[in-house]
Amino acid sequence: MPSEHLGSCLCGSVRFAIMAPMRDVVICHCRECRKQSGHLWASTGVPLDQFRLTDGKGLVRYQATAQARRGFCGQCGSFLFWEPAGQGRIAIAMGALDGPSGLGIEEHFLTEDGSDYDPGSTARHDPPGATLQVACLCGGCAFDAPAPAGPITACHCIQCRKLSGHFAASFEADEAALHWHADSTLRVFHGPKGSARGFCGTCGGKL
Repeated sequence: MPSEHLGSCLCGSVRFAIMAPMRDVVICHCRECRKQSGHLWASTGVPLDQFRLTDGKGLVRYQATAQARRGFCGQCGSFLFWEPAGQGRIAIAMGALDGPSGLGIEEHFLTEDGSDYDPGSTARHDPPGATLQVACLCGGCAFDAPAPAGPITACHCIQCRKLSGHFAASFEADEAALHWHADSTLRVFHGPKGSARGFCGTCGGKL
């Protein structure tokens, strides 16, 4: 009998089950995945008939393009799914899975769209200007931060993996130095141990 793998967002408002087999992991470097996850996005995938949503009260689906929609938790911001239109399949964030998956990395996808700090990127980048332009995927949240970015911290904790779908990458900045242009869709999730994590309530983009 096929084995079942369980998964959820960080706050538990979205839960699901997947029937094996699952494909090996694809790590996507595209702009859309980076904007929504905050880093790279790592996913497995199954046909839709092997995926079962067991609790969807927090689920928000964002139609990023005509070709695909993206699912995230509207309560905590966890980036969970990517579903291409009319293909009968779904990609699921590796960070959302509970417990070991037994999977390996199949490929890195769209490395030509990657960030300048990412050693796996094949993109060419101009030097940064005086400020860094920061925004979510839909543009509902946008601000400038002083350049250059500081050292990048990669965090593999369960909170960061659940929220981003992979591991999180971030740099520190003086909050008083941020210049906001848009924040109408900003949401803040107050997680364990006093953490406060900002995301866009429309697209789920991590901030």
